[in-house]
Amino acid sequence: MKDILQKAKKLDLTIIIILICFMAISTAVIYSATNHSKFAGLHINNLIMFAVLFVLMLLLAMVDYRDIVQHLSLILYGIGILLLIFVMFKGMNINGSQRWINLHVMQFQPSELVKVFVILLLAKMLDKRKGEYLRFTQDLIPMIAAVGVPFVLVMKQPDLGTSIVFICILIGMLWIGKIRLKHGFIGLIVIVGVVGAIIALYFVDINIFNKIVKPYQLHRIQTFLDPASDPDQSYQVLNSMKAVGSGELMGEGYLHGYMVQNGYIPYDYADSIYVVIGEEFGFGGSAVLLLLYFLLIYRMIRIAMECEDFVGSYVIIGVISMFTLQIFENIAMHTGLMPLTGIALPFVSYGGSSLMTNMLSMGLVLSVVVHQKKPFQIRDE
Repeated sequence: MKDILQKAKKLDLTIIIILICFMAISTAVIYSATNHSKFAGLHINNLIMFAVLFVLMLLLAMVDYRDIVQHLSLILYGIGILLLIFVMFKGMNINGSQRWINLHVMQFQPSELVKVFVILLLAKMLDKRKGEYLRFTQDLIPMIAAVGVPFVLVMKQPDLGTSIVFICILIGMLWIGKIRLKHGFIGLIVIVGVVGAIIALYFVDINIFNKIVKPYQLHRIQTFLDPASDPDQSYQVLNSMKAVGSGELMGEGYLHGYMVQNGYIPYDYADSIYVVIGEEFGFGGSAVLLLLYFLLIYRMIRIAMECEDFVGSYVIIGVISMFTLQIFENIAMHTGLMPLTGIALPFVSYGGSSLMTNMLSMGLVLSVVVHQKKPFQIRDE
């Protein structure tokens, strides 16, 4: 008990306060998005989930992250892959996507949890080098394969948004893991080559192209490039942009967003929740939200820099990479900067699987803070 109290005293208060702010914002905005719909009451469920997962996060923080990485990462990764395979055959199909397992009490999305498992496994693989430059065959290829398996399985669901997150995690962790510049260039050339080859197939052999890029995905890209070309298909994006634009500087007021309150924004309590903030709180509210994200990421970067070992830094950079891509992707797709994909806004969107992943990730970050031999003294330079 004494040991637990000593660890609790080392918890990062700044991160905890930021997460409480997210809980308040998320609950309030979900209430605004659902108070006149059939989903009324989801804000209570959201508050309960936050409270339960907050406790789980603190419990995880008491467990040494090094033990998790060294002894459980490969097992957890294997479980995650099995869950993704299970989803392929027995998963729930909603709106043409087969991503969920019906647990009756909730719809569980394994791909969310697998993101954390991938971070843990990559941290274990990187730690073998102890800060030395990564080798192409012995290090890079196994890491790319470890990410490639869930990437392909999630793409099959299909879930492009989450698949991209896996790539971003890999890039972020390879960067902090000291990838050689020439290997980075090779990877860049391969990516550009693959994209170029797919684009070339569109003009050379449309049948092969359609086997790689599904017609609905191509249509989504086309409507992103020119939303007005098909108003029916770009309904959500056009309305989202209109709603965010109507918010102007300080918004239309809480519970007074016309587009949101009248049901013009699909999934406004989940993936499209940023639109609610943009319309009802305007640029000012959006700026506050982005400032909270900035403070959270900045705090994690400082912790990673002060960490005593490589494993802790690797885990934190993986979490930062995951959050950064999701924040950018979610906001960009509702402001016309990226094609529409199904991805949640961290800590704000309603969704049990997403929130669980985010809180467990923060539990790992707090575990890094707690299990250092010396208390953190984060200094601003």
